[in-house]
Amino acid sequence: MSASLADRMKRVLRADVQGLHGYAVQPSAGMVKVDTMENPFPLPPALRQQLGARLAEVALNRYPAERGDVLRAELAKHAQMPTGCDIMLGNGSDELISLLTLAADVPGNVILAPLPGFVMYELSAKLQGLRFVGVPTTADFQLDAPAMLAAIREHQPAVVWLAYPNNPTANLWDDGAIDAIIEAAPGLVVMDEAYQPFASRDSLARLQRHEHVLLMRTMSKFGLAGVRIGYLIGRAPLIHELDKLRPPFNISVLNCEAALFALEHTDEYERQAAVIRCERARIFEALRALPGVQPFPSEANMVLVRVPDAAAIFAGMKARQVLVKNVSGLHPLLANCLRITVGTPEENTQMLAAFEAALKDTTA
Repeated sequence: MSASLADRMKRVLRADVQGLHGYAVQPSAGMVKVDTMENPFPLPPALRQQLGARLAEVALNRYPAERGDVLRAELAKHAQMPTGCDIMLGNGSDELISLLTLAADVPGNVILAPLPGFVMYELSAKLQGLRFVGVPTTADFQLDAPAMLAAIREHQPAVVWLAYPNNPTANLWDDGAIDAIIEAAPGLVVMDEAYQPFASRDSLARLQRHEHVLLMRTMSKFGLAGVRIGYLIGRAPLIHELDKLRPPFNISVLNCEAALFALEHTDEYERQAAVIRCERARIFEALRALPGVQPFPSEANMVLVRVPDAAAIFAGMKARQVLVKNVSGLHPLLANCLRITVGTPEENTQMLAAFEAALKDTTA
C-alpha cells in the first residue's frame, strides 16, 4: 500500500517548515485597503497610456538581458550610489533578505535585529537554519542601545538588520544608537530603507563611511508594489559575492521596463509622496484628538496607533469596509496596536470615520 500524502510530507519536508505559519494576506475586495503600506495613487491616465504602449514593445519571447543592467545603472543614479559600490537587484526586498541570509549560512552564525520589526528577517533566518536573536526596543519603540550592544558582544552576529524607518512602528532610530551598533558589529549591518521616500533622513553617509554597511531599498513604497523591484547597495567586492546567489533572470522584462519608466517620471512619484506625508500628519492629529487613543510619530507611509481594544476596533472598522492591520499579536510591546497605511485623502476620511465609529462602539 502506498504511503498517504500526509506521511510523504512528514518524511520528505522539513519539520520546522511544517510548523511555520505562512505570511498572511488579508482578503480586501470591496474594502478601503489601508493595511499593507502601498502607495494608494495610480499613475495619471496619460502616463498609464504611455506605459502600456511601452510595455507592448517588450520582447516577451526573450529572457531578460541588458535592460537589467540599464535599470541597475538608473537606480544607482537615483540613489546617489557612492564610488566603489555596486548594486544588486531583487524580486522585491524579500528576495534580497533571503539571499543575504543564504550567503551568511555558516554554522554558528547569528542574525540579529530589534523587535518588533519586519517579520522576514526572523523568518528568513529560521528557514535557513540560522539562529535569530531579537532585541526588544524600549516601550516607546526606540532602540535599546545598551541591550543591542550587549547582544552584539554576546552573539557576535553575522548580520544586523536595522529598518530605517522601522516596520511596523514607523519611526526612525536614534542616530547615535545606530552609529554605536555599526561600530560594534563584527559582521554586516543592513540599513533597510523601504520607506525612505517618506522619511526625513537616510543612511547614505553611513554607507560611504563603513565598508560593512549595506543599504537596501525597494520601489514598492515608491509606488510600484506590484512590480517587485528591490535593490541592495554595498561595496563592490561584497555585492559581487552576494550576486552569485541571485537567480539569473529574477527580474522580468515587464517589471524592469515598468521600473525604468517610473524612474523617468520621478516628479510624479515625488508629488504623490508629498501628499502622503501631508495626509500622514492629518491622520496623526485626528487620532491624537480621540480619547484613549495613542498614535506614535511616523516617518513612513503608515501610522501605528494604540487603542483600548485592538481586536474590537479592527472588527468594527472591517464591518464598515475599512481594512487595517491588527499587529497586537506580533510582539508584547505592540499590545492593542493597529497599523494604518496612509491612503488617498478620500480613503483617509473614510478610515477616520470608521475608526471613530468603531471606537465609540467599544466604549458604549
